[in-house]
Amino acid sequence: MVSTPSGRRLSPAVYRRRRLAVLLALLAVVAIVAVLIWQPWRGAPKAAPTPSASTRSAAPTTAPPTTPASEPSTEAAPTPSVSPTGEALDACTTANVSVTAVTDKESYASGELPQLSMTLTNDGDEACLINVGTTTQAFTITSGSDTWWRSTDCQTEPSDQVVTLDAHQTVSSLTPLQWDRTRSAVDTCSSARPAAPAGYFHLSVSVGGIDSVDDAVFVLG
Repeated sequence: MVSTPSGRRLSPAVYRRRRLAVLLALLAVVAIVAVLIWQPWRGAPKAAPTPSASTRSAAPTTAPPTTPASEPSTEAAPTPSVSPTGEALDACTTANVSVTAVTDKESYASGELPQLSMTLTNDGDEACLINVGTTTQAFTITSGSDTWWRSTDCQTEPSDQVVTLDAHQTVSSLTPLQWDRTRSAVDTCSSARPAAPAGYFHLSVSVGGIDSVDDAVFVLG
């Protein structure tokens, strides 16, 4: 038994409660000290912050643009300027190349539009170089002594294209020109022009400085 200052003795139950209170207080102090000393989160890597709604809305919604692949070139492949034997090629001339004017028909019904083209033939024994670009092409339609139409009157963006014409090779223009059956002039390219009458017409062509020897003759109905 424990006595109080008044001389009264405490009961065993009261004594046990007081000892328990002192023990709990001591445990609390020990726990606080342990928390201050041991901080397991210190030095641990921090997680990336979750973006807020405003941050997410500012982010790009599509992948960043990539460098576009180079587009395919429309320029013709370069033509070799030397022969298989290593010798430099000469320019084609009237001495070894002939040019022929060609129409798709010999007679055209009323309203039917003639399609104009040409062929080139290397009659020589050696390859040669020739510029077949639109800068050197000329299609001319005449009727008697009257010149009705020239392809160069309203030509836009002419270009050069130097190619090798092999010995005894014949080539034809890929895309024919279409004559609209009107009289051309440099000052009427965007306005109404007189229509050609029915009758006989002649087509002559020139390319790379070489003129066609014979005209192509056709009839408009």
